[in-house]
Amino acid sequence: MATPERQDTHQKALSINLDPTIFGSLAEIGAGQEVARWFLRVGGASGTVAKTISAYDKEVSDDLYGTGTRYVSKARLQAMLDREWEQLLGQLGASRGAHTKFFSFVDTLSARNYEGTNDCHGWVGLRFLREPGGAPQDLILHVNLRDPSNVRQQEAVGILGVNLIYAAYRALGSPAEFLASVYEELGLHRLEIDCLEWSGSAFEGWDRNEVHASLVAGGYAEAVIFPADNQLVPPNEALYKRALVLAPDSFASVGHLHASLIEDSLAQLPEEELTESKGGLGLFCLSIAGAREEGEGATVKEIVERTRTLRKLGYGVMLFRAQELYKMSAYANRYTKSRIHFAIGLTVVMRVLEDRYNDLPGTLLEGIARLFTQNVRLIVYSMTKEEVQRRTKAGGLAGWKWKDADGMVSAENLNPPGALDYLYHYLLGTRLILPAKPVKR
Repeated sequence: MATPERQDTHQKALSINLDPTIFGSLAEIGAGQEVARWFLRVGGASGTVAKTISAYDKEVSDDLYGTGTRYVSKARLQAMLDREWEQLLGQLGASRGAHTKFFSFVDTLSARNYEGTNDCHGWVGLRFLREPGGAPQDLILHVNLRDPSNVRQQEAVGILGVNLIYAAYRALGSPAEFLASVYEELGLHRLEIDCLEWSGSAFEGWDRNEVHASLVAGGYAEAVIFPADNQLVPPNEALYKRALVLAPDSFASVGHLHASLIEDSLAQLPEEELTESKGGLGLFCLSIAGAREEGEGATVKEIVERTRTLRKLGYGVMLFRAQELYKMSAYANRYTKSRIHFAIGLTVVMRVLEDRYNDLPGTLLEGIARLFTQNVRLIVYSMTKEEVQRRTKAGGLAGWKWKDADGMVSAENLNPPGALDYLYHYLLGTRLILPAKPVKR
């Protein structure tokens, strides 16, 4: 079977314009009117565009879409979607409804401000008909804008919007087909999709947990969060101004993670850190990098099952593409300036120091510096002597020495091989590495 020829943004916009059955409105706030501009400039826009609007002024926006919500929020996007859809059908339903597949595209975004100090993100939505007179279908995305300039962010939003409208009509055969179409001509360096919602018969059989796992596994997001209560939210909302405890590990060895890693670490957070933030939040942090020993990636179903198993322990899961702690903390630091505590066992801190960090010019020292300059502490939990022996052997961690007390090995009694021992004890002495305290139960 021949692979369909890929179409660029210009071709997609033009093909929609030339389809006499597709007609709708576009309401864009916060990143120009780049989606509408594509349809207006490729030719034949009168065949597609009923109206474009950009209500930048807050009083105008409130008058159109109501008050009481943040301007860049899912609630505001939903209000925009409802208002624009109601108006579109009210004005054109009687005259065009019998032969038109209507759509309303809306977005509300915080593109890069002049000072470059804001969180560049937003919500994008589409309501559309699959056939004239049919039931409406909804798609809602949360996106992070990663380009360094406002102009480039606007360009990325324009591409995304055209892709989304095109995919809704031409690429809904499966979630994989849909995501690939929506993300064409983009990349993680430009834009992330870290939350996706839908409703309607067009999406029958789509599993939301599998789709969210696909956002990471497919390269559409650096991370997504599976909350303990199963109410999916974008990471910027879950992590915002929180004092974090992250219990990380690789996909292959997740079996040793347990709730007390997070519970005990949250109990040890200093009171001033909690009062200066929006409170503590504990998450398991599951990396899909190197999911199997032979280097193959885990299947989406396997990833979902692992996240489901971990959530049964009472805490949410942040699914992450990379496995390096400094990358995890850099991601979390987008949304919180409070201290990040990694709750780890002894063999994880061994891997932190054994990693060569070959993707960094400064290798190990740069990797360690990047981690601890991000307001990070490692809370290291004791392990049984037998468990340390088993895991060091399985992980090829040679040359490490330790002493045990009553069969338990603590962070203070661990000695890395060679000169690493000096670095490790420096980190201990400066309390960047914190031996976990016993917690009374």
